[in-house]
Amino acid sequence: MTALPRLLIISFSPIRSDPRVLKQVGLFSGKYHVITCGYGAAPDGVDEHFALSPDAIGWPSDKIGLLGRRYRRAYDQIPAVQQARKLLAGISVDVVLANDLNTLPLAVQLEPKYGVHSDLHEFAPKEKEADLKWRLFVAPYMRWLCRTYLPRARSLTTVASGIAAQYNLDFGVDVDVVTNAAPFTEGAPRPVGGTIRLIHNGAGQRYRKLENLIEAMRSAPLGIELDIFVMPNEPDYVAELKKMAADVPSVKFRDPVPYDELVRISSEYDVSLVFLPPTTFNLKNALPNKFFEAVQARLGVIVGPSPSMVQIVNEYGFGTVTPDFSPTALAATIRSLNPEQIMEWKLAADRAAKPLAAESQLGIWEAAIRALLPASDSAVS
Repeated sequence: MTALPRLLIISFSPIRSDPRVLKQVGLFSGKYHVITCGYGAAPDGVDEHFALSPDAIGWPSDKIGLLGRRYRRAYDQIPAVQQARKLLAGISVDVVLANDLNTLPLAVQLEPKYGVHSDLHEFAPKEKEADLKWRLFVAPYMRWLCRTYLPRARSLTTVASGIAAQYNLDFGVDVDVVTNAAPFTEGAPRPVGGTIRLIHNGAGQRYRKLENLIEAMRSAPLGIELDIFVMPNEPDYVAELKKMAADVPSVKFRDPVPYDELVRISSEYDVSLVFLPPTTFNLKNALPNKFFEAVQARLGVIVGPSPSMVQIVNEYGFGTVTPDFSPTALAATIRSLNPEQIMEWKLAADRAAKPLAAESQLGIWEAAIRALLPASDSAVS
């Protein structure tokens, strides 16, 4: 019996809770001999797993390397890189799927037999551009990584067309798009009850300006409520948000829920607020997980004028777009909500659930990995 091609998936993230990487694992499990390297326990469906220590950070902290523009040294000093090299020393694989820019040099250095596919997720050189120190000292390092290693990947993907276009413009590489679509979920829209229930879930990071949601709810009429499920990425900021919401009785904070529960929990609501002010390039071009999870939960959505989201909302009709990113504009949109309109959005989301599901996107990754292999080594179809 012919052995399956050996595919190594690397991500400096806890893979069991990383939606995008989990989709890759599920896609290739059984078709390839799947090996993973990341934080935490092995995800379901893999053949081998190399676990990184939780304290092995995956970003550069070598100030001498960054300040002196000794970028190869800065990369080599990253604890996750050092640990992954030890764990993977001597490993033989056919293809590496490297997630995010920070794993790409490692993947190239492992010299897989047929090359590397890099899934870049977002636009790395502008990842934390709201931070002046990051712009001055880390962004040049990120651009060096791009110039040096993007041409060495045999194929590339990212999450949205605006980000793909920027990689092409800045570094002359062709990048395909695989959106952060959620897997298809069987379901039906729930009727709108006596209270219109809004939901927001996501990361608790200051640059996302979640205070706008709370300010917008100050003028919400009785019968409209917002639940916020937020990860404590920046605990001090999340504490500030909760204090701010203390005198807004229509806003409640809820404990975060596991990824595989998000669609089920979200389906109990009516409208998802996917309102991301463009404080960074990546937020301006965002097509986030929560947008697609709302579709699978059969919710309406309220989005700001984010180009990628606007295009899909207008095409499928499952929500509305605010005129701008101000709390005032969001508040006016919330005040205008009515059950009849929301039910129309929910029915539109139901019609969009299959065409916007992850299954419509996964073939792009599958084709990219298959294209690296010679025909005789193709995976099980």
